[in-house]
Amino acid sequence: MLSTTRRLGTAAALFALAPSLWAQPDFGVDLEAVRAHADFLADDRLAGRNTGEAGYDVAALYAATRFRQFGLEPGHGDAYEQPVPLLSGRLESAALAVHRPAGSEPLVEREDFLAAASVVEDRVARRAPVVFAGWGIAAPELGLDDYARVDVAGKIALVLTGAPERFPSALRAHHSARSTKEALAAAHGAVGILYLRTRVDERRTPWPVAVRYAREPAMRWRHPDGRLEGDHPPLAVGALLSAAGAAKLLAGTGLELEALLDRAETGEVAPRELGFEVSIELESRRGEIVSPNVVARLPGADPQLAHEHVVVTAHLDHLGVAPASTAADPIHNGYFDNALGCAIVLELARALAAGPQRPRRSILFVLVTAEERGLLGSDYFAHYPGVPGATLVANVNLDMPLLLAPLGDLVAFGAEHSTLGTDAAAAARAHGLELSPDPAPEQVVFVRSDQYSFVRRGVPALFLVPGMATGGGGDAQARAMADFLSNHYHRPSDQATLGVDWESVRRYTAVHLTLLRRIADAPAAPRWHPGDFFGVTFGAERAP
Repeated sequence: MLSTTRRLGTAAALFALAPSLWAQPDFGVDLEAVRAHADFLADDRLAGRNTGEAGYDVAALYAATRFRQFGLEPGHGDAYEQPVPLLSGRLESAALAVHRPAGSEPLVEREDFLAAASVVEDRVARRAPVVFAGWGIAAPELGLDDYARVDVAGKIALVLTGAPERFPSALRAHHSARSTKEALAAAHGAVGILYLRTRVDERRTPWPVAVRYAREPAMRWRHPDGRLEGDHPPLAVGALLSAAGAAKLLAGTGLELEALLDRAETGEVAPRELGFEVSIELESRRGEIVSPNVVARLPGADPQLAHEHVVVTAHLDHLGVAPASTAADPIHNGYFDNALGCAIVLELARALAAGPQRPRRSILFVLVTAEERGLLGSDYFAHYPGVPGATLVANVNLDMPLLLAPLGDLVAFGAEHSTLGTDAAAAARAHGLELSPDPAPEQVVFVRSDQYSFVRRGVPALFLVPGMATGGGGDAQARAMADFLSNHYHRPSDQATLGVDWESVRRYTAVHLTLLRRIADAPAAPRWHPGDFFGVTFGAERAP
């Protein structure tokens, strides 16, 4: 990390890039401020805001400086930065081989499989029988419990990615999450896990893209007592199989790959023993870094409610510079993902602090680190928020607002699970918009951004994003979103030059202002709907 002196010097030079961020101190949305924040955070000289690198530290200092300028309190004791201790692992080498009675067959790394680096051991090796564990899901309430039919103790579980299409959108996302599948496999005693990709996931992330992502280091965060979050002994090794690798693995088992993928599309797959062993050997280069969340607090105005906190989040990190790239522009600036989202959060903080009356509840504004590494910064904050955990009453998350054409509708991920759905619908209607259902449940968006960290701690959460409709008609927004996701997502071309519909930014920001006032001023805190899966499953996580 940069020293404080160097960070201040670098920041001072960079701040000259941003025009004045102050307009009239009213409650309205200052678009020029939003534009200035986003341009600064996505500037080449921040080098893609990679977790643990100097560009991210400058972005964090910039955000902390703005929060202080707006009159917000430090949110981490007397500081605006909350250090997040991280362990990293970069894969040095990986070997995977299939061992059958007739002989052994090595698979080819990057062609047949991608392995996950270890952050726990420099060298790790396991050899064990392989069991096909279906989807790797235990959801008896949805009529599926794969581990009721096979024993994976001491073995390597082969599981499909994703979840059955028949599952409701958010539950499909939850059961698709690797964190869910790995914790469950470990709970049943598996020593390793292999992922067999469905056609849905192959379309979402083609194999060449998955290979590109595999160059990034694995990360986990450490508890103050030294425990490593997300570590699931005895599960020690894991790998993702390509279609070619899966076909080699299943050869001679009676499970034909294409037929299995056909059955996966109906949701009906049968776990079974496979009759062979797999060995996996990994060598990783491990390290430790500290990267800060930025936390600011706007105290509530109501003496009876000010101890309760609404948390607003956006991730400040992105992917840095493409390693060993020969491209003319290898910097992942992440303008939409998520410089623009952070810029809007900064404007929300300014507008609410400058308004004629502060909200009744307190609001925590949190720009988090290491989202791109697995929601790590938000997960750390959700565990250690600096205030009693039970005082967190709601989370509103902003991530990758694709405001590319006139805004026609909004999608509120998580709306159906708590009373926040009513708040979101009312806020949208106040600005002439309606909520639409999840247009692409196969994308499992609900578990891919920071609101999920709060859901898993029992906090009702909402993720409000632009929908597919275009204001005034036509399909400009749908086409622009499809182009972004296909050609610019997690690529250096995620730039402001793709075009921002600034009137839609104003409207989207205003919806969030209305939403936050509605949540923060309501007599009762948000609550899970009775019997809701997430409330029942995670409600007990609410720390006192």
